[in-house]
Amino acid sequence: MSDYTLEPKIFACSQSKDLAERIAESFGTKLGNVIRSTYSDGEFQPSFEESVRGRRVFLIGSTHPSSENLMELLMMLDAAKRASARHITAVLPYYGWARQDRKDKPRVPITAKLVASLLETAGATRIITMDLHADQIQAFFEKPVDHLFASTIFLPHVQSLNLENLTIASPDMGGSKRAYAYAKALKSDVVICYKQREKANVISHMELIGDVKGKNVVLVDDMVDTAGTLTKAADMMIERGALSVRAICTHAILSGNAFERIENSKLQELIVTDSVPHERKSDKIKVVSSAKLFADVMKSVHENKSISEKFIM
Repeated sequence: MSDYTLEPKIFACSQSKDLAERIAESFGTKLGNVIRSTYSDGEFQPSFEESVRGRRVFLIGSTHPSSENLMELLMMLDAAKRASARHITAVLPYYGWARQDRKDKPRVPITAKLVASLLETAGATRIITMDLHADQIQAFFEKPVDHLFASTIFLPHVQSLNLENLTIASPDMGGSKRAYAYAKALKSDVVICYKQREKANVISHMELIGDVKGKNVVLVDDMVDTAGTLTKAADMMIERGALSVRAICTHAILSGNAFERIENSKLQELIVTDSVPHERKSDKIKVVSSAKLFADVMKSVHENKSISEKFIM
């Protein structure tokens, strides 16, 4: 009996349960039964309440802080491995700790590599994730990695806005490749922001490379954390004559004063995916779901079909 004749099982880590339910619904199944027991000191233990022996298992969990989210995914991978699952795919809508992908000063860890090693050691035989902070993180794994692009979700949305004089912008030099890819797909101009930081999350200086006067600008980034860069870039572009500024960011971390910064900025709209859950809402923030994208790819992986059509960029 071939592997894909057995129905796969999908389980969710607690931090990504809402998204996992939407993925399972789009996949055409229900989430598997897993419970989490917690001791009085805070130690916890996930437990599969159904057999996974010989099955393909998909474990869905973003690894944004706190570190409990990563720990829970690792524990579920270990549990599936010890329960004799045949294939164990870790589905990380958001791959946390990815900003630490290199040594940018002496005596610091490369945590993105460490997390990759932990996932494989825990039992992951395949990784599915979306919009890594740096493409080269794929090379930190020895197992197959399906790196999906949220452009498959965002491009139709931007096209539906029918913006005249559209210009794509990158809020920093590191995102220029992504901005050029969007601009090529949308046949638009590109501008780039150049920024200098005093320290993490603190910008000391920002300049704009390109002209935005009379343009409707769409900023493109892989994540928005404190929203300092994004809102500063939006305000600067309006000052330079832009007609409007929107932003599309895959992963909405939105820590610290991010919501206040967005509300008080000249940013007209921020479009994000549901890779990271949020209880707090804002009229300026629109969420587009990544559930169908993940469900389609998971189904193709299970049936050993190509997923190349899901890679626009």
